[in-house]
Amino acid sequence: MKDQIYDCVIVGGGPGGLTAAIYLARSHLSVAVVDDGHSRAAMIPLSRNQAGFPDGISGSDLLARMRSQASKYDVTIQTGHVEALVKTNDVFVLRFSDSNVIRAQSVLLATGVRNRRPAMPDVDHDAAVARGLMRYCPVCDAYEITDRRIGVIGTGDQGIGEAVFLRSFTDDITFISPDARHDLSCDQSAQLEALGIKTISGPIAGYEYHDDAVTVITAESKTSFSSVYLALGSDVRSGLAEMVGAELTEDGYVSVDRHQRASIAGLYAAGDVVLGLDQITNAMGQGSVAAIAIRNDLFGRYPSMTLRRIRKSLAEI
Repeated sequence: MKDQIYDCVIVGGGPGGLTAAIYLARSHLSVAVVDDGHSRAAMIPLSRNQAGFPDGISGSDLLARMRSQASKYDVTIQTGHVEALVKTNDVFVLRFSDSNVIRAQSVLLATGVRNRRPAMPDVDHDAAVARGLMRYCPVCDAYEITDRRIGVIGTGDQGIGEAVFLRSFTDDITFISPDARHDLSCDQSAQLEALGIKTISGPIAGYEYHDDAVTVITAESKTSFSSVYLALGSDVRSGLAEMVGAELTEDGYVSVDRHQRASIAGLYAAGDVVLGLDQITNAMGQGSVAAIAIRNDLFGRYPSMTLRRIRKSLAEI
């Protein structure tokens, strides 16, 4: 018997990937999840938007529960980083950084995006995020900073958009350039002024952390805030899709249809690696949609056999 060919390998162990794994395994498919440990969900100190958890749940706790649930249905969950993805004779080959490989009939990319971080030690960054002194997602947690003094680090349209979004939660917002002076048009400056959003020019020289505040230090000032939002952008982790020739959007997201199918047969994508709302619930919804599409597409190849018999037949090839 040759090496196992999984029905589906899911790259990414966040909420979208784990949701898909649960659905697929409960359809009697053989599933492996490859997790490199970089899910943004794991950084969430306490999510209060997640329905069913009235007192909130940490991202790490939510992921642990989902991994436990997936394991009940024999999902293989392994730690590793997929370096390369190729497709040969309708079989995907995933190569790891240690040169090991696994094969699959289908692949779901749930690799997400990576936030661009400020120039600071990782240990300080992670501690500030855990304490709520630094934040990334206004949709997730702006409620918690209602009527407080907030800083937004960023510039350009994205930074302005985040500052404007937060304006409905507090009237004390300062827009801080991370590297140099803000490059704002007359219209942008007028918009910020009309909303009462103050501006501070960079570069940022450092940060000081207190029990309930963070101080941003620039050449011109030292200003303390209850919390600071980091609006520095993000990088889409769509390299594997590009490697196998899948179509991407102009911004680098994986292009998918309404069933989460990518442009390469057998390849699917869900979660933040697909353009849309970067939210746990959205990723989970896309993961379930992708799983049903994968199940239906695989079963369509062998409609006269149960999926358990299909798996047994492929293992004996």
